[in-house]
Amino acid sequence: MSMLRFLYRKMWNTRWLTLSSLLGLIMAVAFTTSIPMYADGSLKRVVSKSLEEKNGGLPAGSVLIRYQASGNDRADLDALREVDQYIQNELPRTIAFPYEAYVKSYSIRASQLSPDDPKKIDPSKKRQMTLMAQTGLKDQIDIKQGQWFSDQVKNGIVEAVMMEEAMYRNDIHVGDVFNYPISGGLGIAPLKVKVVGTIQAKQGTSPYWFQGMEGMLNTFFMSETGFDEYIIQQKKIPLNLANWYYAFDLRNIQTSQLSPLESKLERLDITLFQKLKNTRVDVSFIPLLQEFKTQSLQLQILLFTLAAPMIAMVFYYIVMNARQSLERQRGVIAVLRSRGGSTRQIIGVYVLEGLLLGAVAIIIGPMLGWFMAKSIGSSSGFLTFVDRKAVPVGVSREALLYGVLAVLIALGASVIPAIVYARSSIVSYKQKLARSDRKPFWQKWFLDVLLIALVGYGYYLFDQRQLLSAQTGLTTDQLQVHPLLFFVPALSIIAFGLFFLRIFPWLLRLWNWLGQRFLPVPVYLTLTQLSRSAQSYYPLMLLLILTLGLGVYNSSAARTIDMNSTDRILYAYGTDVIMQAVWEGVSDELSQDVSGGQDGGVSGGTGSGGPTDGGKGGTGSAGSGAGGGTQSGGGSPGMGAAGGNGQEPPPPKLRYVEPPFVVFQQLEGVEHAARVLRTKGNVVVSGKSLGQGMLMGIDNVDFAKVAWFRKDLFQVHPNRYLNLMGTYEQSVIIPTSFAEKNHIKVGDLLSISIQQQLVEFVVVAAVPYWPSQYPEQMPFFIANLDYIYDQSPVTPYEVWLKMKEGAKVAPLLEALNAKQIQIASVKDVRNELIAQKKHPARGGVFGILSLGFLVSVLVSLIGYILYWFFNLSSRVVQFGVLRAMGLSRRQLTGMLLLEQGFTAGLSIGLGIGIGKLTSYLFLPFLQTAENVKTQVPPFRVVFNARDTDQLYVVVAFMMLTGALLLFLHIRRLRVHQAVKLGEEK
Repeated sequence: MSMLRFLYRKMWNTRWLTLSSLLGLIMAVAFTTSIPMYADGSLKRVVSKSLEEKNGGLPAGSVLIRYQASGNDRADLDALREVDQYIQNELPRTIAFPYEAYVKSYSIRASQLSPDDPKKIDPSKKRQMTLMAQTGLKDQIDIKQGQWFSDQVKNGIVEAVMMEEAMYRNDIHVGDVFNYPISGGLGIAPLKVKVVGTIQAKQGTSPYWFQGMEGMLNTFFMSETGFDEYIIQQKKIPLNLANWYYAFDLRNIQTSQLSPLESKLERLDITLFQKLKNTRVDVSFIPLLQEFKTQSLQLQILLFTLAAPMIAMVFYYIVMNARQSLERQRGVIAVLRSRGGSTRQIIGVYVLEGLLLGAVAIIIGPMLGWFMAKSIGSSSGFLTFVDRKAVPVGVSREALLYGVLAVLIALGASVIPAIVYARSSIVSYKQKLARSDRKPFWQKWFLDVLLIALVGYGYYLFDQRQLLSAQTGLTTDQLQVHPLLFFVPALSIIAFGLFFLRIFPWLLRLWNWLGQRFLPVPVYLTLTQLSRSAQSYYPLMLLLILTLGLGVYNSSAARTIDMNSTDRILYAYGTDVIMQAVWEGVSDELSQDVSGGQDGGVSGGTGSGGPTDGGKGGTGSAGSGAGGGTQSGGGSPGMGAAGGNGQEPPPPKLRYVEPPFVVFQQLEGVEHAARVLRTKGNVVVSGKSLGQGMLMGIDNVDFAKVAWFRKDLFQVHPNRYLNLMGTYEQSVIIPTSFAEKNHIKVGDLLSISIQQQLVEFVVVAAVPYWPSQYPEQMPFFIANLDYIYDQSPVTPYEVWLKMKEGAKVAPLLEALNAKQIQIASVKDVRNELIAQKKHPARGGVFGILSLGFLVSVLVSLIGYILYWFFNLSSRVVQFGVLRAMGLSRRQLTGMLLLEQGFTAGLSIGLGIGIGKLTSYLFLPFLQTAENVKTQVPPFRVVFNARDTDQLYVVVAFMMLTGALLLFLHIRRLRVHQAVKLGEEK
C-alpha cells in the first residue's frame, strides 16, 4: 500500500507528463490496432464481393465430400455410419461457420431400365437412370404430377419421383414400373421401381442442387429410410456413390481464422480416408482461403509499413516524455537510492506506473482504433472521408494482441531509462551532471552518417529498379505503392535530421564567434545557452523534424498517388461519358459496281460499322459478289489487294444513316456533347508511307467543351490549338514525337487514307499529347470532322458527353431508346474512378497516410507545448539570476523568443524542407518500372497548398503557444523567489 501511495503522489505531482504519456500510449495502441481491424473489415468486404460474383458453379464456401466405390469394393456399413456422423456433427463444429445448405445423397450404380410391362411402355427407348436418396428433397421441390413416394418399400416395389423434364426426355409417365438390373446384391433379380410423381425445383440456383440441374435428369429419387433399410441392409446392394455437401457462409471470416481453417481443411482428407476408405474431399474452399490470406497479408504488410514511421514517431514521443519526467525526478531517484531505497523498489514503481497506464490504454486505445479503422475504410483520398457503406470493422483477438505488443514496447522504452537511473546514486548523478556535454551515442557511433549511406544505397536500388521488381503492394493503373517507398524515405528524414543536429552546435559556435563583438546581450546569451546545452534540445528538434517531414512526405505521396492515377484514367477516356450509337448501313449498288472494278477484294461482306472499322465488316465468299475479284468486275480471280488468293472479297460500299446528333445535346443531365471520329488510316508524306496512324475527327468548338485536358502537358492553352483548327479546314495537329522523327514542320502537307481515299491535310501544330491518344503506341492526327466527311464517306463516330454534376447514365439510355436510338456501347469514366476509390488497398493507403498526418500534427503540437512548459519550469533559477543581473523582462522575453526561433523554428523549417526534398527524390519511383519512359500523361509530384497551409497553421499555433507560455512564465517570475540558495526540486 505504501508503494501505491507513493506512486499516486508521484503521478499527481507530474500529472501533465503522466497524462501526455498516457495520450501517447493510447495513440500507439489505437494506431496499431486499427490496421488489423481494417484488414479484417477489408477481408470481409472482399469475401462478400467474391460471394456476390460467384454467380455460376458452386458457392464460394462449398465443401463437397465424396465416397466413390472402387471396382467390387463394398462400403463397410459401420464405417459408413461413422463417417456420416462425423460429417454431420463434427465437421460443422470444426469449420465453426454457419452453413446455408447441407445435402447428403446416396446412390447405387446407374442401370439400363427395362419396362415391367412392355405393352404399356415402349421397350425400344433406352433409359439410363440412377436410383438415389437425398436429404431435404421435399422442402426444395414442388409436386407437378402424381404424389410423393412412400418411405417404406411395399411388395418389393420402390416408389420414386423424378424431374418433370426428365419424364419428357425419357418418355416416362406417372405409374410406370421399370426393372432396374443390379449386380452385387442378393441374387440377380432386378429391383422394381415405380414412378409415382414428377417434381420441379423451387429454385434451380439454390446451393442445394450442387450437382447441377442437368445431372438430376437421369435420376430416380426415393426415400432415405427405404434406401437405407431396403437397398443397403435388406438387399445388400453395394453403395456406389455418397456425397456430403456444405455451403458455408464465410462473410464474417477474420484474418486470424484463415490459417487455422486452412489447416483443418487440409487435415480433413486424412481423417475421412481413415474412417472410410475411398472417401475424400472433392471440393473445398482452400484456394479461396489462400487467396484471402495472401490479400490480407499483403494489405497488412503494406499498411504496417506505411504506418511504421508514424508508430515509431509516437513511441519516440512516449520515450521523450518519459525522459523528461525522469530528468525532473532524477535527483529524487538518486536521493531515494542513497537513503536505502533498493533498485528493485524504484524500478517496481515505474513498472507499476507503466502497467497502470498501459491497462488504461488497452481499454481506450482499441475503441479509438475502431474509429480509426472506420475512418480508414471511408477514405477516398488524402484527408478526404466520404459517407459511404462502412467497412465491417470489429475488435478481434489479433488486434488486441497488437495493442498489447504496442504497450509492452512502449513500457520497455520508458522503463529501461528508469532502470539506468535507479542504479545511480547521488554521487553518480552529480558526476553525470558534470559531464552533460557529452555527445549522444548516435553521434559517437556516427549512426546518422550510416543511415545516410543506407538511404543513398536504397535510392540507388530504387533507381536501378531492383527494390521495386517484386510486386508487393498496391498496383493501381500505372502506379505501384511499394512499402519500401515509405520506409526508406522515413529513414532519410531521420538521417538528415540527425545529421543536422550534428552540425547544429557548430553553426551556433560559428554565429557566436562571428557576432560576439557586436551582438546584443540577449542574442549573445541565447547563442551561448544553445551552444552549451544543445543536447537538451535534441529530442524536441528531432520530434519536430520527424513529424513535419513525415507529414509533408505523406501528404505529397497521397496527393501524388491520387492525382496521377486519376489523371491516367481521365486521359484514357478523354471525357466523362463515351457513347457509340448503332448506325444502320444501306448498301449502295452503284458504289459496289465501281469498287468491284477498282478495289478487287480488299475485304468481305457488309455490315454496320463502328468508329474504327470504316464500315468494313461481315463476311463474303471468294470470287462472288460485286468487287469479289471476278473478271466481270474488271479484275482477275485471286488478285485482291488483301485477298491473296481471292479468299477475302471486298465489301459492298455502305451508306450510313447518321442518328440525329441534336438528341444527344438535348439530353437531360448532359452539359455538352461532341462528335468524335476515331479511325485508323495510312499516313503518306511526300509520296512516302509512314505507317498507320489514328485519325481523330472533331468539331473544335464542341470538343473544347467536353474534352479533359491537363494544362501542364501543353506549351500554351489547349484552346489555342483548337482555334488554329477553326481557321483552316484542312488543318491537322500531329504528335511532337512523330514530327521530330520525320522532320515535319508546321505548314507541311500530309495525306491520310480514309476509306481507301487519300485526304490531304496541312500541319498547323505539333503537341506532345492529346486526350485518349498514346503517341508512343500509334501517332495521332487531329483534324476537322466536317472536312473529313467532305472528302470521304460518312462513317460512324462516337459521342463524347460532358455530364452535369451527379447526372446518371441510365436515364440517358432510356431517353435515347424512347427516341429510337440504340446504343452499342457506353463508357463512363466516373464508374472507373469510383471502382478505383473503393479498392481496399487504396483506401487503406490513403486512410493510413491521412491519419498518420493528423497524428503527426497532434503529437508535434502536444510534444512542443509540453517540452517548452517543462523546459521553462526547470529554468526558473536561471531566469531569476538573469533578472537579478539587470536583464529586463523585455530582454528576457526576446532572448527566449530567439531561443525558440533557433530551435523550434529551425526544426520546423528543416522538417518541411527535408519532407519536400524527400518527396522529389523518392516519389518519382511510384511509377511502374515498365512505364517510366512511356507512361501517359507524364508523372508529376504533387504538393497541395491546402496541406502545407494546414501545417503552417499548426506551426503558427505551436509558436504562439510557446511564446504565450514563456510570456506568462516571465510575468509570474519573482526575483526574490527565484534567486535562492540550494536547488530547485
